[in-house]
Amino acid sequence: MLVLTPAAVTVVNALTTGNGMSGDAGLRIALPDEGPPEGLTVQVVPGPAAEEQVLGANGVNVFLDQHAAAFLDDKILDAEVDEEGAAQLTIGPQTPENGLRVPPQ
Repeated sequence: MLVLTPAAVTVVNALTTGNGMSGDAGLRIALPDEGPPEGLTVQVVPGPAAEEQVLGANGVNVFLDQHAAAFLDDKILDAEVDEEGAAQLTIGPQTPENGLRVPPQ
C-alpha cells in the first residue's frame, strides 16, 4: 500500500483544504490504461470516484484508480517545498532505509 511521508501529508493537506473544498476532498492519482509511470496524473478533487481506492493518512485523503493502486502498492509518496513555496511530490520505493519494511517478493 502507498505510504505518505509527513511532508507529503502536509502538502496534500494544504492542497485539499483550500478553495472551499469539503472534508471529503483529496488528491487523486491515476495511471490511465496501465501506462508508464510518467503517465501518472495528479489532481485535487472534491471526493473519490466509486471505483477508487481511498487512503486516509493523518487526516488527508488520497484516491487511487485501480492501475495507480497496483503500481504504487510498494511505493512511498514524499514531498518537498522550495524557498518560493512550490511543492513537488515524488514517488520512491519503500525501503528499510526510509523506515519501511518491505515484504520479500
